[in-house]
Amino acid sequence: EKICNLYAPSETTTYSTWICMPRGEAVVETIGRPIANTRVYLLDGHGGPVPFGAVGELCIGGAGVARGYLNRPELTAERFLTDPFSDEAGARLYRTGDLARYLPDGNLEFLGRNDEQVKIRGFRIEPGEIAARLCEHAWLREAVVVARQDRAGDKHLVAYVVCAPEAGSDDDDGGGLAGALRAHLGARLPDYMVPSAFVRLAALPLTPNGKLDRKALPAPADDAYARRSYEAPRGAVETALAQIWAELLG
Repeated sequence: EKICNLYAPSETTTYSTWICMPRGEAVVETIGRPIANTRVYLLDGHGGPVPFGAVGELCIGGAGVARGYLNRPELTAERFLTDPFSDEAGARLYRTGDLARYLPDGNLEFLGRNDEQVKIRGFRIEPGEIAARLCEHAWLREAVVVARQDRAGDKHLVAYVVCAPEAGSDDDDGGGLAGALRAHLGARLPDYMVPSAFVRLAALPLTPNGKLDRKALPAPADDAYARRSYEAPRGAVETALAQIWAELLG
């Protein structure tokens, strides 16, 4: 027996990519490769292909692309475009609004919606990419990353995680979990993509339709924040710099 994971929006006739695996194997976290008579492109904001392994908007061309939206010409013109990469006359592609990237084995990794992009300290961030890297940690089963404002109005990334049994009980130190996950991400992502807080949940809250209920995600407690212990300056240069900053800051 086998299990198949299929992906596509309704605008491309239900299924556009797929991956199949024997039942009983670990669940794959990809949406596979295009089906027959289907083309998939990962494009940047200017409509050009992104480098292999980079994140781009998933656009779909081929026989399954719909004609457009009924009585909605403006939206049709926005989402259904001429396919500049096809030699077929009249070929079109559909902009899904989904984000993905190619894995080394050629399969596609789904990374969420482009309308979930956030901008923090001048950097555009894909929360889905952070969540995907978190789920590579042996302690985690699920993860979602969102941007939240603190009381001062500053925006921070917060990761909500569902742990595997290997992570220990829910009574374990939350700061220790946050520190471990922060170190895990720090080795794989730029510093600005590492969440400020990590919240452990028994399960992610879902709507009646089975989708993530973002409004039900709790605000992080103090111990959810990853903290770094104080490290004294080392050597003459660091000591001198520390003294200068101490004098300037009073």
